[in-house]
Amino acid sequence: MFSFRSKESLGIFFAIFAYFNFSVLDAIQKTAVLHHSIFQLLLIKYSFVLFLSLFESQRKNNYHFYKSKNVKLQILRAFLSIFESGCFVLAFRYLSLADAHSIGSLTPVIVVALSSIFLKEFVSPRTWIAIFVGFIGVLVIMRPGLSIFDPYSLIPLLASFFLGLYQVITRKVSEYDSAETSLFYSSFIGIVIMSLLCFIYWQDLNSKSYLLFFTGFFFAIALYFQIIALSKARASIIQPFHYTLIFWAIILGYFFYNDIPDFPTLIGAVIITLSGIYVLSQKNNEK
Repeated sequence: MFSFRSKESLGIFFAIFAYFNFSVLDAIQKTAVLHHSIFQLLLIKYSFVLFLSLFESQRKNNYHFYKSKNVKLQILRAFLSIFESGCFVLAFRYLSLADAHSIGSLTPVIVVALSSIFLKEFVSPRTWIAIFVGFIGVLVIMRPGLSIFDPYSLIPLLASFFLGLYQVITRKVSEYDSAETSLFYSSFIGIVIMSLLCFIYWQDLNSKSYLLFFTGFFFAIALYFQIIALSKARASIIQPFHYTLIFWAIILGYFFYNDIPDFPTLIGAVIITLSGIYVLSQKNNEK
């Protein structure tokens, strides 16, 4: 019993460290996207993910990692990855880190809602109420109908939907393929598509181009620690720590960009976080 708890504690540690690295990545992307096209950033990120998939395959002695038992789902998953990554990077160009992450933190709630639709998972009435409360938190942040409403805030909301659908498909495809196979398909397809788009929308390299390397590095590191976390602890234990992204976003946003979230953003973030943790705890109890 002690070793099991110790193992899950280690998983939580890696999850927190993974989300911290995701936050650092986003802080870097916020500057990098001002000097490069979105497609250049994604090309570098997917290149690093390809190296990660090859590394994991070698570590696990999986020499048939390129063979999928459901290629169609892998292709769909790869395109969803492109859509959600592109939307999040675009959101960082126009919004503060805290605003983008606060709205993006709706993802775990969306995952539960979409799982009930596509995976036919049972969702209790109390959980549906919590999901609805989470969306209210988003409205508090976005404030539609008021002069302060920023239409760019729809971008991270769209990104959350794509990311939620991506995670649902990932959960489904995990029944057929290993993690390194999924990493390989998403990275390979991403590299092919981004290479074509980079050829069309290329921006010359400049004094800020070194940031491209760091976007790839922190993205791969964050993904790798997330993989380790999920190997040590249950997903239901790991998921609530997704909300530490908001905490890091506020700190890094203030430190690097002097961004201070306003009171409604903080209130909305708290509402989303509490509703999300409740939803995840309810799903854990239903299993």
